[in-house]
Amino acid sequence: MPSQSSPARLDSTEERRTRILDAAEACFVRDGFHRATMHDVAAEAGMSPGNLYRYFPSKDAIVAGLAERDRAAVAEDFSGIEAHPDMMQAFAVLARRHLAEAPAEKAVLCLEMWAEATRNPAMAAICRDFEREIAARLSSLYRRAQERAEAPAPGADPEALARLAMVMADGIMVRRALSPDFTPGPIIDAMLTLIGAALDGRFDPTGTASAESSLANPEPAR
Repeated sequence: MPSQSSPARLDSTEERRTRILDAAEACFVRDGFHRATMHDVAAEAGMSPGNLYRYFPSKDAIVAGLAERDRAAVAEDFSGIEAHPDMMQAFAVLARRHLAEAPAEKAVLCLEMWAEATRNPAMAAICRDFEREIAARLSSLYRRAQERAEAPAPGADPEALARLAMVMADGIMVRRALSPDFTPGPIIDAMLTLIGAALDGRFDPTGTASAESSLANPEPAR
């Protein structure tokens, strides 16, 4: 029969993991992923290196923990969007929360992870898996928004639109990380307008429709 203290031990373990992940974020933003050491993370978390290694054996394991935490948050965010009566309105709120209202340190952390991914295969795999999950969730969201529309617009490819949205969001994150005076609000508004136009059939993210239109209606010779 399990002892009464087991839940308390589990809570304590989870709290320590959270404290380590928060400390790692602070160290990676302040010192950079490459320069930050496990000893730095332990000091930031207020624990001994030996105790830290009980929870995370390496920096790569810490990054995996950060990615898993972000995945859980993303899953919760998207389930809230899908349950909302106006999915695209809920998506706009989520986009502004992550791309404009979140601390700029989050953008710096993303930039650190992407830079490390160019030379660290383990980091590259973590980033690639996370991006695939985001792309799948976005394309599913856009497809559902099309299905809910009174007059579904043909030709708007949810997968292509998801890729475009991710590239635009990445650009916003880079600008926030590099330019302290960058104001993301107008760019986010433009991004949302572009996504709305694609879902309504007024913009083709693949460029196929405009190419076909040019072939069907060539300009007259002069």
